[in-house]
Amino acid sequence: MKSNIRKVVVPAAGLGTRFLPATRVVPKELLPIAGKPLIQFAVEEAAASGIETVILVLSRSKSQVAEHFQRSFFLEDFLSRQGRYGEEEELRKLSSIAEIKVVWQDAQLGLADAIRCARPLIQDEAFAVLLPDALIDSSLPCLGQLLACYEKHPGCIVATQTVEAAEVDRFGILELVSIPDRCCTGRTARVTSLRERPQPGTTSSRNGIFGRYILEPEIFAAIELTRPSLGGELQLTDSLSLCCGPTPLYAHRFEGHHYDCGSPAGFVEATIAYALKDPEISGRLRARFAADEQLAG
Repeated sequence: MKSNIRKVVVPAAGLGTRFLPATRVVPKELLPIAGKPLIQFAVEEAAASGIETVILVLSRSKSQVAEHFQRSFFLEDFLSRQGRYGEEEELRKLSSIAEIKVVWQDAQLGLADAIRCARPLIQDEAFAVLLPDALIDSSLPCLGQLLACYEKHPGCIVATQTVEAAEVDRFGILELVSIPDRCCTGRTARVTSLRERPQPGTTSSRNGIFGRYILEPEIFAAIELTRPSLGGELQLTDSLSLCCGPTPLYAHRFEGHHYDCGSPAGFVEATIAYALKDPEISGRLRARFAADEQLAG
């Protein structure tokens, strides 16, 4: 895919406390889903969407996340000497998926602050944001779907799907109004307001935010005006609320299945789903499931 938007910000500075003790040393973004680290899914989605530059927002203790995409000549040579040429090639490709740049977030001040940290590399361009723990399985990359929407509806764009009424407190929630939208098959709507994790019963909307954004550079001025909210953090939903008057704000209902890999349950669900898609793994898994069902029966 080709896009006029060339850069994506990937926030990855969080502590991953829901995965302790595994994340005491290993960053959550390097935990594997059926053998592939979460951060690699994110970078591959960006590259498949036509993005040229991936800006990783990291804490000082998580430099391993960026190192994942650097050449490992020793390991490549080892694999070559073992005759494991396919694995060697896959390892070498990591360094050429996209241009990787790093900025540092020195304190956990929220998603809006993470995006603000990337401002020196963004300058005055529109850009994308991709949250790596929101894994989306789709035939067309979710970020690519938003970029295609942006070509028809310039402005800030948020990825959305309908969530269960009892789960609205796990998401940012959008209030939407329909627009004439033949170009995006009726999947794009105008956002009138946003709320971060409202309590069930306090909103009639079930339009959740799913970790993919297209943002105009005006968002940086809105971030500077944003006040801390939940946990003293700067919420991107609050910044978008400040920005959505002068700058058009849209929601695009993407096609694909979302896995919340920021939670242990969602991580396991994604691992099973992607393992069942892998021909080298799925046969053994299905045989094991069938044997377990026979024993249970």
